[in-house]
Order: sequence, then structure tokens, then C-alpha cells
Amino acid sequence: MDIKRMKNKKKTETAPAEETTVAGELFDWVQCIVFALIVCIIVFLFVGRTVGVVGGSMENTLQDGDRLIISNLFYTPDNGDIVVLRQPSFREEPIVKRVIATEGQTIDIDFKKCIVMVDGKALDEPYTKEYGNYKYLDPQDFDYEIVVPEGCVFVMGDNRNGSTDSRTESIGCVDTRNILGKVIFRIAPLNKIGFVS
Repeated sequence: MDIKRMKNKKKTETAPAEETTVAGELFDWVQCIVFALIVCIIVFLFVGRTVGVVGGSMENTLQDGDRLIISNLFYTPDNGDIVVLRQPSFREEPIVKRVIATEGQTIDIDFKKCIVMVDGKALDEPYTKEYGNYKYLDPQDFDYEIVVPEGCVFVMGDNRNGSTDSRTESIGCVDTRNILGKVIFRIAPLNKIGFVS
């Protein structure tokens, strides 16, 4: 009888401990999930966010429908960066372009030779859609060299003859405050996942 009582007493003593352990584990899981959600929100608000490419102005580097991660954390625009920006004088939706020149730099374009020059030096641009095979370069509204104003950048699409960019009056030189971020990584389509440059 004493042995049976001891076994029953042990069962009674361990049951609340098991319930506490299950409740503790459940609480730990909820805590981890909430923490992960908070970290994701902070990352997307302050470090990076996703954007979709619309149109073919950045071909062949980026395609219509690509999904990108961009970041604006401690970012200062630099020549060659691919950026996402808003230019209200053009359209409200974000657009993707490449920074060609930054404030204080002189930009000139030889439309007959299809050469873009920054501070008198021709750019080597293997990222352009028809690299080395351009027959002409669309001047749009650009007709003579300019110096990029303070706090602005001059941007162009990699698909030069299929891009509306700083060559047009509706976009012109872009205020850096209108840059949403630098393109860091392509997350879709799956066969093209990777860093973008």
C-alpha cells in the first residue's frame, strides 16, 4: 500500500511541473515569433525594403517584374549605383535608374558616337543593353553639357534608347532626397537571385 501511495504521490507532484513546462515552452515560442516580427519590421523600415521593376528601361541588367531589396541606411549616391527614386515631376511611382554623375560633376553626351562622358572622360559601360553596338543614342531633351547641381544626381537607364531619364526635362537631375535607396539584391525571379551591380 505504501508503494502505491508513493507512486500516486509522485504522479501528482510531476503533473503541475509538466503543465508549467508546456506553458513555458509555448510562451517562449510566442516570444520568439513576436521578436522575429519586430526585427523584420525594423529591418524593412530602416535597413531595406522590397520593390518591383516596372518596364524595360534597365535591361539587360534588370527585367520587368524583377523583385529587388533596396537600402537607404547610411547611403550616399555614387557613380554606377543602381537606385530606386521618385520624381514627382515625372510620375508618382518609383523608378529604377543608374547614377551616372553626382553633384559638381560635368556630364556630356556625344549622341553620334554614343558616348557618355563625366568630367571629360568617356565611361566604359558594359552594363548597357547594346554595349558597343549602338547605332545612335536618343538625346531626348539633352542638348549640351551640364554640371550636376548640389544635392542632385544625373541618372540614366541601362537600356539607353528605351529609358526616360535625366536627359528629359520631366526628370532632369534628381534631388538625392528623392532617392528611396540603393538596389542591393534581386530576390525574384528565382533563377536570377543575387547581388545587383
